[in-house]
Amino acid sequence: MSKKGRVLVAMSGGIDSSLAAVILHEQGYEVIGMTMKTWDYSTSGGSKKETGCCSLDSINDARNIAVNLGFPHYIIDIRQEFGDFVIDHFTNEYLEGRTPNPCVLCNTHIKWDSLLRRADQLDCQFIATGHYAKVRHENDRYVISRGQDLLKDQSYALWGISQESLSRTIFPLGDLHKSEIKQMAIDKGFFELATKSESYEICFVPDNDYRGFLRRRVEGLEQKVAGGSFVLESGEVVGTHEGYPFYTVGQRKGLGIALGYPVYVTEIQKDTNRVVLGTFDELSRDGMYVNKLNLQKYIKIPSGRYDTITKVRYNDSGNPAIIEQVGDTMKVFFGKGVNAIAPGQAAVFYEGSDMIGGGWITKSFRQNSEIDKSKFALFS
Repeated sequence: MSKKGRVLVAMSGGIDSSLAAVILHEQGYEVIGMTMKTWDYSTSGGSKKETGCCSLDSINDARNIAVNLGFPHYIIDIRQEFGDFVIDHFTNEYLEGRTPNPCVLCNTHIKWDSLLRRADQLDCQFIATGHYAKVRHENDRYVISRGQDLLKDQSYALWGISQESLSRTIFPLGDLHKSEIKQMAIDKGFFELATKSESYEICFVPDNDYRGFLRRRVEGLEQKVAGGSFVLESGEVVGTHEGYPFYTVGQRKGLGIALGYPVYVTEIQKDTNRVVLGTFDELSRDGMYVNKLNLQKYIKIPSGRYDTITKVRYNDSGNPAIIEQVGDTMKVFFGKGVNAIAPGQAAVFYEGSDMIGGGWITKSFRQNSEIDKSKFALFS
């Protein structure tokens, strides 16, 4: 075994995970590649050709890298455990009127657990992925921080990983920019990787039609939810929608209703099958509740409150906020209104570049309902 140890690398067939394996191999680790088959799209009834991390082409691309560099590569089928947990959760969240984030859930409960189990079987001390993020050991804690390439930073999707898992995790791309990774692929002769298109879709909804996926997944769904009302913030009924699971907070396009001015979904009311519409200003919220917390970094919170930068979605640049932990829930107060806070999405808290932790958004609120901004210096 290498002096640096044996590492199991999650290889999707894309440029990032492939170059993560290359870098570790060149650094002297004994690399074993592993590609996880999470989903067979043909079983969902979708019309688009299977692409992305689960396709045969991607699996072959990952294997070719391993063969080229002379390290073992394995394929594992985790469709059952993935489907039972991630896809059922995805479906149920929409049926509860929330907007799920399956990629975060998959990282937390499926990929890391699956990798670590196989790592133990293969006598690997470490696991590695191609995420643009960093991890370090500090004050008896493993702390994730943003990747050097802030445009590609993926720390948001990693808030749920346990300390035990982080203690064995390596992120080889954390100090690199995407442009460097592409150039590295070219320099090493992996031209197809450098020009390969990247998929940003949910792996089991590659046609990006989550409505169609739900219709195929839940028998008779349309008959159960069709005919609900579009209402304004005032409660005035202004139209009929197709069913509350087919809408998300912040949505503007595809509503099928014209009021003479732009409107957005501001709230999903599952129990009454109502979808609330409002103007852009009415989309704004001053705070939210977050539960099922995983706090990775220890912080000192005077009077139970702490200044942070908080992200409410993956592509959010972050907003100044005060967090206040009340039992198992984090109450978050924003300095300025934040648009399209969607229950079901992840909220992630940062101190500088370091991730404090995160959780799942359960509810948002406005200033007058649950917050006195005068009590917080951040808002003065």
